[in-house]
Amino acid sequence: MSASQDGLKPRFAQHIDIHCPDDRAYWADHFGVSGDELRDAVKMVGSRVTTVAAHLGCQAA
Repeated sequence: MSASQDGLKPRFAQHIDIHCPDDRAYWADHFGVSGDELRDAVKMVGSRVTTVAAHLGCQAA
């Protein structure tokens, strides 16, 4: 079962805490990318969910 389907929720709705394994798993699953791809995206554009979503070409939460 994926992180977004088993009831895990991110700690912050507007920012991705890339250092928190649960948040990283949730957002990686939400965006359909690996944890490394998510980490790279956050490194490039910052932790705001909408900015990361746009960078990855995905919808925000």
